[in-house]
Amino acid sequence: MTYQVKPIRNETDYLNALALIEPLFDSQPEPGTEEGDFMEVMVTLIAAYEDIHHKIAPPTAVEAIKFRMEQQALSVQDVARMIRATSSRVYEILNGTRQLSKAQILALHQQTGIPLESLLSDVQVARDRQRRTATGLTLHA
Repeated sequence: MTYQVKPIRNETDYLNALALIEPLFDSQPEPGTEEGDFMEVMVTLIAAYEDIHHKIAPPTAVEAIKFRMEQQALSVQDVARMIRATSSRVYEILNGTRQLSKAQILALHQQTGIPLESLLSDVQVARDRQRRTATGLTLHA
């Protein structure tokens, strides 16, 4: 079978590309073969398209903390000890009514391995909101 590589310009091209390589996932062709090279190129094209059109945002700080709490079986008291806060303060953070301090962000990152990108996401959202409010720009949902 001869494989033809085509650019992925729209959603239809994207879905067609996925359909083309789906059978190759089952057979796992060897690199360097015609099938293997085709699959490698198409996976790269698909990934590039997905990075632009299907980008998955990192979790928010609250989502990341809740996930890690579940994953590591951490209680609110455990998190409170990590960030040197009261349990009620942790509940405020988990409910989104209070933001993490820089020291708390660093402690959570070091002790749980939550990526800084996720822990800082809420801080950036708040800064953007303040900037829009200060400049008179607001977004309407």
